[in-house]
Amino acid sequence: MNTSVSYLTEKEAKQELARLAELIAYHDRLYYFQEPEISDADYDLLRLRNKEIEEKFPHLIREDSPSLRVGAPLLGPFGKVVHRQGMLSLDNGFEDQDVYDFIDRVRRFLGISHEMPIELVAEPKIDGLASTLQYQDGGFSLGATRGDGTEGEDITQNLKTIQDVPRHIEFHDFPALAEIRGEVYMRHKDFIEMNAEREAQKLPLFANPRNAAAGSLRQLDPRITAQRPLKFFAYACDSYAPFHVETHWEFLEKLKRWGFMTNPLAKVCETAEEALAYYHDLEEKRASLPYDIDGIVYKVNRLDWQNRLGVSTRAPRWALAHKFPAQKAQTLVNDIFIQVGRTGTLTPVADLAPVTVGGVVVSRATLHNEDEIARKDIRVGDTVVIQRAGDVIPQVVQVILEKRPPNSVPFSFPHTCPVCGSHAVRLPGEVARKCMGGLVCSAQAALRLRHFVSRDAFDIEGFGSKHVDAFYKEGLIKTPADIFTLEKKERESPSPLQSREGWGELSANNLFRAIEARRRIPLHRFVYALGILQVGQATAKLIARHYMSYQAWKEAMIAAKDSESDAYADLLSIDGIGPSVSTDLIAFFDEPHNLEVLKALLEQVIVLDETPVDVGKGPFANKSIVFTGTLQHMTRQEAKVRAEALGAKVVSSVSPKTNYVVVGESPGSKAKKAQEYGVQILTEEEWLEKASH
Repeated sequence: MNTSVSYLTEKEAKQELARLAELIAYHDRLYYFQEPEISDADYDLLRLRNKEIEEKFPHLIREDSPSLRVGAPLLGPFGKVVHRQGMLSLDNGFEDQDVYDFIDRVRRFLGISHEMPIELVAEPKIDGLASTLQYQDGGFSLGATRGDGTEGEDITQNLKTIQDVPRHIEFHDFPALAEIRGEVYMRHKDFIEMNAEREAQKLPLFANPRNAAAGSLRQLDPRITAQRPLKFFAYACDSYAPFHVETHWEFLEKLKRWGFMTNPLAKVCETAEEALAYYHDLEEKRASLPYDIDGIVYKVNRLDWQNRLGVSTRAPRWALAHKFPAQKAQTLVNDIFIQVGRTGTLTPVADLAPVTVGGVVVSRATLHNEDEIARKDIRVGDTVVIQRAGDVIPQVVQVILEKRPPNSVPFSFPHTCPVCGSHAVRLPGEVARKCMGGLVCSAQAALRLRHFVSRDAFDIEGFGSKHVDAFYKEGLIKTPADIFTLEKKERESPSPLQSREGWGELSANNLFRAIEARRRIPLHRFVYALGILQVGQATAKLIARHYMSYQAWKEAMIAAKDSESDAYADLLSIDGIGPSVSTDLIAFFDEPHNLEVLKALLEQVIVLDETPVDVGKGPFANKSIVFTGTLQHMTRQEAKVRAEALGAKVVSSVSPKTNYVVVGESPGSKAKKAQEYGVQILTEEEWLEKASH
């Protein structure tokens, strides 16, 4: 088990959030675009731990955590489709109390009393592949995967092969332009029959129906997809407006009338108790259903309430996915080895006798750190209980002591790095032991360069991990700037790249073209690529939008070293960046070596200014607003959502760059600070008046 969140120190929590962000990002890519290593139910327990740590240490939120991200970047040869409205993920619940908490959050946000019932629509959560169908003048014109939530893959021709997807809607009340969303899945009996056919043909077998559906839907040849027994359940749309309905249930009824398949087990629940009874009933019947489900989705039925609740960065506030429990198994620990991460952290991993857990073969499990090994007393040769509880690498739950071999010895955690031999030090107050080799350690340096060229950073196509590692080992690249001088050095080399094993003229030229294409890079990608501690994709976007140019950001970070400066106050005012993230940002620019690396890199690339978000020409477009005091006409959270919808940047503290401070009752020190800085102060009524124009 992981160390309980209640016992984590701040430094331990910071490290744990960094670990979780990295693991979940990796697993997201597997889940959406390859064969996933774990099921949804197991994976979501990792998100739950991340959420619990963020709730206890809100100032440590990295902003690249699962709570602020949907899906994964697009891979593969399919064309891209920009969704008209984002295909978001769902917040998750695991206990009955989570459902009560969800309803309480809805009440608080909307400011409604406990006497007023909140009607929910409960639907089985199908374990398939989320897809969207676009109809124009009644004809099915475009289909796509969810992708990263903003962009999906064009799989129109493959979706047309599914019998449950209507090709044309003849009803006069069907909108002229509509987008229907749902899940592509495969029934158990169809999956078994298909795998039997594949076995007879000596073809590789699919691990489970979800993988089979995902692999079938992403075939380049639609004729192959047409041979696969795929099904489709419709359950959502990009906007309810064209459908002229007042509740989600009414929308589902219309879908059925128009010929779409909706889940017949969906039900309207008037109370939390009724919703939970539905959950536990389906949990018992789960094994007998003809398809896989991994939980229940609850949606606020009233659409006017859904509109007011809105969405967070990655999920609607009006829905909750109540997940079913994870699964466990017993196996042997064959060995324990140490992995070295990008930041030098030494992570112990158990090499296991392969065992199937919930349909997936598991052969490794994370042991987290030396304290966890000592606390559980995990040894080579032990029989252990493992659980695919959300980690990309599953975790050890407990040791079966009665099965321990008599000659076993406790594991001795190394005090030197297994890669470079440098001292591995555990600093006071920290849970992890870290290699002090820095750039001397090839594991760290190569991993940093891998991060730099990765898809969400510079996105250099064809520059995979094995190439980065090989080039680093040969001394061809040591810093990011070396990547952009690689072609020149290679052309002058007596043994150019194209002459090496595994390379040819075409592949070498393709790599050089890919590198050249990335000499101009958007600011937010550049910030993320630098690999600054705690700065993930979401934080990088916050920084880019706030400072707009690299030069402005750099100057601000250097000035912010003075904690009494306006630059420091402005940095802390960014909603989502607290003292901990600020410390890492400032420290990065305070390190001379980093400035040298940046100088060399900027001689090779051009960092583009961030493009302003198109938010119209309203009075709050691209303005920063602070809300303070008790608001009377709406909750603080609803006010923030409304301001952001008007294009405003809602910040958490007042700085000289703040444009407006909206005051309710008992505004406190923020109103006083606004007066000191000369920031315009608005009453709640004045703000609402301006917002309505």
